Amino acid sequence: MKILFIGDIVGKPGRQAVKALLPNIVSRYKINVVLANGENAAGGFGITEPMATELFSYGVDILTTGNHVWDRKDALPYLVKEHRILRPLNYPPEVPGSGSIIITVQKKIPVAIINVSGRIFMNTLDCPFRATKAALQKIRESAKIVIIDFHAEATSEKIAFGYYVDGQVSAVVGTHTHVQTADERILPGGTAYITDVGMTGPNSGVIGIEKEQIIDKFLTHMPKKFNVAEGQAILSAVIIEVDDESGKATAIQRVQLTNP
Repeated sequence: MKILFIGDIVGKPGRQAVKALLPNIVSRYKINVVLANGENAAGGFGITEPMATELFSYGVDILTTGNHVWDRKDALPYLVKEHRILRPLNYPPEVPGSGSIIITVQKKIPVAIINVSGRIFMNTLDCPFRATKAALQKIRESAKIVIIDFHAEATSEKIAFGYYVDGQVSAVVGTHTHVQTADERILPGGTAYITDVGMTGPNSGVIGIEKEQIIDKFLTHMPKKFNVAEGQAILSAVIIEVDDESGKATAIQRVQLTNP
């Protein structure tokens, strides 16, 4: 099983990069499942029904999110009914949406996807470690292949979480910082890990936003409207190979391509 996970898609440049580059990646690497974090797909903040529909039409199977999932209030009804979009698992139980899903790949292999949020420098949610452990008790009864999007800021929290679930899941893929890290590896228990898969969006700004606006924010600390940067975009992703029988990862490879 080969799984592609695309890093945080930012605005129109990110969506265009997915449209232009995804078909060749799927064909070249013989990808079976395409996952992507889409919480910044709509103008850099949040996701809407048209944007999600667009990404699904390009070949994305499941969209994960994070702390920006609720930024577009008009999208709430859609998030409730569209099970292919996940919100972090560790929101309170009464919050709409789901933090996990099991899909069937190649008509016979169940693959579980979990979306969970860290807490350091993030919203104060339920413990991601305990929430994931509880969810895995049920999920692993139905699926050996489990991919987790751990949406978090602190590298220490991400690494600790990776070791915490090592051997229980196929992969832990970090998102949120928009900067691809170079620490991809297979942990001792057979879990593929990377601290952050990076961003799919404009490469000329600061994590996808116009650099002048971000610099001014740092200089003045005044409220500022942020716009998605223009210019050439990159697609950041990882390709994870998993043994179908055991659910253990056998390889993880970073990918970063430029959209011409």
